[in-house]
Amino acid sequence: MALAAKSPQAQNGEIEEIDVFKRFDVVSDDSDHFYLTSNRPKRGGGDCFSNAGTEVHKKIMKEWRILEKNLPDSIFVRVYEKRIDLLRAVIVGAVGTPYHDGLFFFDIAFPSDYPNQPPLVHYRSYGLRLNPNLYASGKVCLSLINTWSGKKSEKWNSSESTLLQVLVSIQALVLNEKPYFNEPGNGMFGKAIWEKKSQAYNENVFVLSCKTMLFLLRRTPKNFERFVLEHFRERSYTILRACNEYTNGRVKVGYYRNDGSSSSSPIIDVSDRFKASIVQLYPELVATFRKLGASLGNSVEQLDVEKKIESYKKQVSDKKNIRIANKVFAKIKKVLGLKKKKSTNGIEDKSS
Repeated sequence: MALAAKSPQAQNGEIEEIDVFKRFDVVSDDSDHFYLTSNRPKRGGGDCFSNAGTEVHKKIMKEWRILEKNLPDSIFVRVYEKRIDLLRAVIVGAVGTPYHDGLFFFDIAFPSDYPNQPPLVHYRSYGLRLNPNLYASGKVCLSLINTWSGKKSEKWNSSESTLLQVLVSIQALVLNEKPYFNEPGNGMFGKAIWEKKSQAYNENVFVLSCKTMLFLLRRTPKNFERFVLEHFRERSYTILRACNEYTNGRVKVGYYRNDGSSSSSPIIDVSDRFKASIVQLYPELVATFRKLGASLGNSVEQLDVEKKIESYKKQVSDKKNIRIANKVFAKIKKVLGLKKKKSTNGIEDKSS
């Protein structure tokens, strides 16, 4: 995604200057990095990270070159000029997964004996767990970084493995179409029941992904402020339309496509819990996206969505009111002696 801004010259009809947010770039501000203090190099220099002659330094520079040339369109990376041992990456959630249109940030640190040991990876979770492999604490479980069991061929290989492989693995194997099955044991026996559980899990994942969006806009990781802002300005309409389509059961959660197509059947069962969660989140998403200056499309269509949500709220409220009214009426009947009586032989007397 190329984020462009018009220069004053462009506004005057001259050649437009494109301000692109690069997929790979070197920055200076590392102050909010998770590993800032825990992985701090030795004072006074001379360590493996500051000494360009060490094998560790050479390997990290090689990693930089690999990332700069080979990052896919959906992954962006920032490295630090004074702390080459640190790195930050963001992965854009893929279409066809419950993570679509979301942003997922990872803070990474190279150990002092790199590449003998894999890089350390921390997920910026904001306290939410939206994947079996991504803990609320920020822990990332992945065979390639030796934080999860796996075949020898799946684990870190100091002579072959790269950070690019780690990032692509997280995107493809962790933030995937059916993350419920990332949990060992899920789906071992039977199929239908597991698919149903997977669908319920995806509902929860989408809700948590939307919450993550709000957290990101409140506390954006440094050096990605403009990227996050422009991303959600661009994707806000799609996110809101997806909320609408999922809540109304027209598209299976995770499969909304902005081109109007989907890979699911026309009528989908959606849990009341999911509907209630979206009802609660939707107005906050709308308000937040509007503050960004996002174009939310046809205002009538947006109002229509809001009316449906208000209608759902009213239905829930009416059910509650009916239950309360029934209890009140029952008490009134009792006071007036209108309740059903039983005769001495135990048969109901309906005369009253």
